[in-house]
Amino acid sequence: MTPSATYRLQLQPDFPFSAAEKAVPYLAALGVSHLHLSPVLEAVPGSTHGYDVVDHGRVRAELGGEEGLRSLASAAREHGLGLILDIVPNHMAASPRHNRRLWEVLREGPGTPSARWFDIDWAAGGGKVLLPVLGGPLGEELEHLTVDGEVLRYHDHAFPLRAGTAGLPLPELLDGQHYRLGWWRLARTELNYRRFFTVPELIGVRVEHPEVFEDTHAKVLELLRDGVLDGLRIDHPDGLAAPAAYLERLHDATGGRWTVVEKILTGDERLPSEWAVAGTTGYDALHRIDGLFTDPVGAAELLGFYRDFSGAPADRGGDWTATVRRAAYRVVIHELAAETAWLTRLATAVCDRDPALRDHAPWALRTAIRELLVRVPVYRPYVTAGEPPSRTAEETLTDEAVRDAKAVFAVPEEAAAVDVVRELALGRLGGGAEQAAFCARFAQTASALHAKSVEDTAFYRYVPLLSATEVGGDPGRPAVSPEEFHAFAARTARDRPASGTVLTTHDTKRSADVRARIAVLSQCPERWAALVAEMTAATPVAAPDRQLAWAAWQSAYGCAELPAEELGGRLEPALLKAVREAGLSTSWTESDPAYERAVADFVAAGPGRASGPARTRITEFADALAPHVRAHVLGAALVQLTMPGVPDLYQGTESEYLALVDPDNRRPFRRPDAPDEKQELTSAALWLRREMPDVFGASGTYEPLTASGPAASHLVAFCRAGEVVTAVTRLSLRLAEGGGWGDTVLELPDGGVWQDLLSVSPGREFAGGAVRAGELFAERPAVLLRRARG
Repeated sequence: MTPSATYRLQLQPDFPFSAAEKAVPYLAALGVSHLHLSPVLEAVPGSTHGYDVVDHGRVRAELGGEEGLRSLASAAREHGLGLILDIVPNHMAASPRHNRRLWEVLREGPGTPSARWFDIDWAAGGGKVLLPVLGGPLGEELEHLTVDGEVLRYHDHAFPLRAGTAGLPLPELLDGQHYRLGWWRLARTELNYRRFFTVPELIGVRVEHPEVFEDTHAKVLELLRDGVLDGLRIDHPDGLAAPAAYLERLHDATGGRWTVVEKILTGDERLPSEWAVAGTTGYDALHRIDGLFTDPVGAAELLGFYRDFSGAPADRGGDWTATVRRAAYRVVIHELAAETAWLTRLATAVCDRDPALRDHAPWALRTAIRELLVRVPVYRPYVTAGEPPSRTAEETLTDEAVRDAKAVFAVPEEAAAVDVVRELALGRLGGGAEQAAFCARFAQTASALHAKSVEDTAFYRYVPLLSATEVGGDPGRPAVSPEEFHAFAARTARDRPASGTVLTTHDTKRSADVRARIAVLSQCPERWAALVAEMTAATPVAAPDRQLAWAAWQSAYGCAELPAEELGGRLEPALLKAVREAGLSTSWTESDPAYERAVADFVAAGPGRASGPARTRITEFADALAPHVRAHVLGAALVQLTMPGVPDLYQGTESEYLALVDPDNRRPFRRPDAPDEKQELTSAALWLRREMPDVFGASGTYEPLTASGPAASHLVAFCRAGEVVTAVTRLSLRLAEGGGWGDTVLELPDGGVWQDLLSVSPGREFAGGAVRAGELFAERPAVLLRRARG
């Protein structure tokens, strides 16, 4: 069955199945139909997220094991709830002592059946797989390596020994293994297994092989057959060699259970029509909802003030397009060097086998690969080697991209390597093993590059409006017009009515309520710029750079309602993560301790300080904007809950929820202390969805409603299946500055009376036809109406 709404719970050792079971009565009363569980298969001990799976055949013992999961499912069913599970087909933990499949591969080598599980280029490693686990070069770490029976130990790491090698001298023993222990810094350039993005602790799994699919999905399919689970969320499908084929196989294996994929769509990109899923997890909806409540004119003005204040160079945070391109070059050359080397080996092998393609030098092929990768405008193309590419796939590697890539070559004849790489990437040079491997790996690398260069680098460098730097967002064009939003919603209702929608997830960089506060700054850019200048002058410790200062003050304002004693302790880790991800002055692998101390000192003295002039001014500023934040928070929540799609609520977000980037947003679930206005709205909309599945389900139509009058652009409304109307206030600060609603009216569908489901006044109703906006929004900036029957 298709859920009416899901509620995401982050399971971890501090919040196991038994704790989730205790929350079931509360969540059932809230009005959701399903609990959405983070990964539950056996993971690395102590994992707080569960994406580092080590055994697909067992439910995680630290969470309560399979018995605990089945007990949770039983309690959920007793309260009318089902379970949706997040699964991870793309990768596993590269931890041999916990991952027995990997242990077998390291012990037995490439000839063991388990070797087909993992994406390893054995030839590149001379028949060995590199394990970059050493804290320093091997010669400096030899004294920490010890043999314990048939096991080689290094601190808390353990590795199997190849049969017959345990008694050898250490140098010979190391040389005799199917693996090579190496300095962790070698992962960047020498790694010869596919990893998740740039994380060597997670090794790619080859679910394209039928036996690997069956082994990795047997337990999940059993839980589906037994009624423990009702549907699935698929993590990172873009990491797979053939996402469409995987999803088709999964659809057949599950009998067509409701499934959504964590696919990040860029711009107007559409989910491939051949994917056998209900839709995405909802980041495309998040972008449209956030953009609806962002002022395009004010956002542009804010960008100007940010540039004046920060002095950021265009390609280091001053201009979005230039910042993305520079970040992409850094990632593809530096962080993904091993991946581009692998692609170069494959391309060279293809050329060497074909006299017509021979004599393209490896350096030219490598350059062509890099130059085309940085120009892929979306996460990846979807292509099968040997089959004609779709028009959509061809648009990922355009003639313009080819022309620009060739421009970096000094000799035009050598630039012909770009044509070869493009044809390989689009699958046009045949369907042989090497061509297929290149085609898949180019797409996988493109996905990793986009994620790391855009979400994990450029989002932290380009910071004029932090609410726009969110997963699925477009900081270069943060605002979405009502017409664009309506078009997206209508398309969702037509094409993917059971697709997911979200506002906050375990991966969002800021919760929806923090983003709402920051987005209001697009309506008052001058006031914000003046406040930043004032607080900069009043803070006794200067920020190490002014880009950081701008972002830190926005973050502090976004979290202004956190308890004063919590603010600094939560803000500092988030900002340190931000500057490391940005990689402009420090990074995770090339840290600058002095710079990071300066960041911490600045945060403690200003943005994170519990008291003092800066805290007072931030609080006063936040209090002044509170009514407009309220309009955004309630409006966005109601739009998400009633637009086409299946809304997913992240734990705690039914009420005010202020959180920054992980791990801040992955703390154990805690029931809100008392219902607030947001929770009342949320519960009312959730119960309406449960009571009226035809209105909000696949057959529920979507119709934009028209407002007229001087403030019509501030009113967004739509009708679902002729039975339910949502109306919200947009950009309320600009509305107030323009004199309010005046004679603005909304045309409600004729033919009866409309009941206000959110009113504090029982029996509040409106007749069909023109309704004055001032009257409609007299109680709240967001209104939910239901057609009265009988």
